[in-house]
Amino acid sequence: MPPKPSMTDGQRAYEAKRAARAGMSLDKWLALKSREAAEAARAQARAAEQARKAEKKPGFFSRLIDRGHKPL
Repeated sequence: MPPKPSMTDGQRAYEAKRAARAGMSLDKWLALKSREAAEAARAQARAAEQARKAEKKPGFFSRLIDRGHKPL
């Protein structure tokens, strides 16, 4: 993973304010944010994988059974 660019002074101050409002230190707050971002990325990857699996056409036996259930 490429290194993240460091935050500007304004961004750091903003995040420090949000961390103080949440009752955390800045380091703890940034760790929490990065953990949540990683979790969101994993959830998105899982959703994409499930969507890819759902798009797969039915197998031979599934098609055969479906044809057997259709009326003549």
